[in-house]
Amino acid sequence: MKIILKNLDETRAWGREFARTLQMPVVVALHGDLGMGKSEVARSIIQELCGSDTVVPSPTFTLVQSYDALGYRISHFDLYRISDPSELTEIGLEHACANDIVLIEWPEIASHILPLDTIHIYITEENGERAIKINRV
Repeated sequence: MKIILKNLDETRAWGREFARTLQMPVVVALHGDLGMGKSEVARSIIQELCGSDTVVPSPTFTLVQSYDALGYRISHFDLYRISDPSELTEIGLEHACANDIVLIEWPEIASHILPLDTIHIYITEENGERAIKINRV
């Protein structure tokens, strides 16, 4: 499945719509180069589930940001700065994957512990637009 998003508004709308399909526990792995919109997709999902006024900073430096929604928890991980897979346990990734709605940017270093039913979203650039491909097992 491939979706073309022409601008930031379409990206945000898609993220909000996608959020409505998620049921915990679920892991969403966001793949893409720098600037492709991984953080914006994550922000849109979180704001749809927690409220549009929810402040969603990038977890680049904190590694994880958590949010409490109605009856569930959302954990947003950014693994860009992780260099040793043992750090994944220290930041609570395995626990979150078993219990939360989990959004992971730069998930490659965690591939060995991601659940088999992880939803992989690949964001690429095509002719100045964003192309999203979803791989659901």
